[in-house]
Amino acid sequence: MIGIYMFFAALVLLSIGYPVAFSFGAISIFFGFLAAYMEVMPDGGTLSLVVEEFFSMFSMMPFRIYSTMTNKLLMAIPLFIFMGIILEKSGLASRLLESMGTLFGKLRGGLAISTILVGSLLAASTGVVGASVVAMGVISLPVMLRYGYCKKLSAGTICAAGTLGQIIPPSIILIILSDVFGQPAGDMFRAAIIPSAILVGSYILYILFITNFNKDLAPAIDLGESEHAIRKALFAIIPPLLLVVIVLGSIFAGIATPTESASVGSVGAVLLAIVYRSFSFDMLESAAIETVKVTAMVIAILLGATAFSMVFVYTGADVIVEEFMLDLPGEKWGFLILSMLVIMILGFFIDFFEISYIVVPILIPIADSIGIDPIWFAILIAMNLQTSFLTPPFGFSLFYLKGVASDSIRTIDIYKGVIPFILIQIAVLVSIVLFPSFYGFE
Repeated sequence: MIGIYMFFAALVLLSIGYPVAFSFGAISIFFGFLAAYMEVMPDGGTLSLVVEEFFSMFSMMPFRIYSTMTNKLLMAIPLFIFMGIILEKSGLASRLLESMGTLFGKLRGGLAISTILVGSLLAASTGVVGASVVAMGVISLPVMLRYGYCKKLSAGTICAAGTLGQIIPPSIILIILSDVFGQPAGDMFRAAIIPSAILVGSYILYILFITNFNKDLAPAIDLGESEHAIRKALFAIIPPLLLVVIVLGSIFAGIATPTESASVGSVGAVLLAIVYRSFSFDMLESAAIETVKVTAMVIAILLGATAFSMVFVYTGADVIVEEFMLDLPGEKWGFLILSMLVIMILGFFIDFFEISYIVVPILIPIADSIGIDPIWFAILIAMNLQTSFLTPPFGFSLFYLKGVASDSIRTIDIYKGVIPFILIQIAVLVSIVLFPSFYGFE
């Protein structure tokens, strides 16, 4: 049971805001030593034998660290992060929102639909949820409110669009899950295309339905549709869309690995910044520094999680969890329901990095023993984590938007606004569970 206590101790430290990598490292050392003590001392051992057992437990740690640092798939993470930061600093979001508003403004709910579409492009370009929500909260929310859009619909739309970065390739979470599951990132990206497209389509259909059912929620507006405005809109939309097609298309066609495509995407993002006349060496330096910070955090979490998993397995806690999961009523369905529920609840309090490196590795052997398709299971987890980003009261996207919204937007407005989108996400998640063949899974 030491491993089980260790798991909950880690959750407590994470929930109170203690740094993630240090939490995993400290917990691993403390409970690792405790496990070695409990293993040696009852048989009349000495403290020196306890220390020897402790170091034996971590003897593979240097090899795990070397394996992590030379993992070519993980090299794609800093490259995609750099690509996203460059596009975000180049003003991509404002150009896209202005252009989409020009094209769809005459529709009821046109600005909301534009926000969803821009969120999709930002997700495929940046893959960073916080950056997408903040950018659209700063740019799109004031425009929607100025033209008489309902506060709840505006806030809900921005939060929902911002979280699309969790599921639309090349999502950082999909790269991490492909590494954790030991599956090709290209297969993971390909599997996420249909679910993400259906989710985006469902959002748009909901907005069209609700705004035509209640015409006061989002009036039609005219932001200008002259030939010059349309050319300007296409100039803002086509280049980033072409960059996304090149990056993802090269992966799907087998021309390049995710790491190679990410490097092309990074160069393409810099070229786009030059084309849009927003490039500067200060911006390049700032993007590089932010990339290093995020990447260092990811690697530190991964190393801490590696130590955590070694102690967890040493204590036999993985066997206890597996036996508990396999004894659930309904077998496969009981396991899926409980695992999805646990991941969603944990998503309220801790980031997807911790969940991916701590919780998911515990679930993978159980899923394998039941015969669950690993890519299908990974997509379910990614969709689930996206839902947890939206769910009140602790959804991260809600805090991101509240941080940049005006005082006229109350927290309760944001909470009420995201509920329909949460229900849509849950409906899509349930449909993936019940009809996997429709989404291309076996």
